[in-house]
Amino acid sequence: MPERVDVAFGVLNAKKRRTMPRKPGQNSEFVMFDVVYEDGTRRSNRKVPRTLTGGTDGDKRAHGFLIEQDRDIAEKSGTPPANIKSITRSGAKKTRDLAWKKAC
Repeated sequence: MPERVDVAFGVLNAKKRRTMPRKPGQNSEFVMFDVVYEDGTRRSNRKVPRTLTGGTDGDKRAHGFLIEQDRDIAEKSGTPPANIKSITRSGAKKTRDLAWKKAC
């Protein structure tokens, strides 16, 4: 059996390559959201603390956090805040795309 050496970045076998470390996944403290406004503009990858997502109310608390964030930005820039039309998690699959794949 080949000699196996454990290293900080993965496992190194005598005949195999070193394996890459895994991505942190759920360990990050933020969740990224895409925000679409009523005027049609879109802002991607807005950070929301993970503690505000999930639970019984889903992402409603994240929606409120984004509204407050927009108010602060509008106040600092001197422009009126835009009304949010919808929010979705960045990288989430759209339900329309899923329905199309199920039909095929």
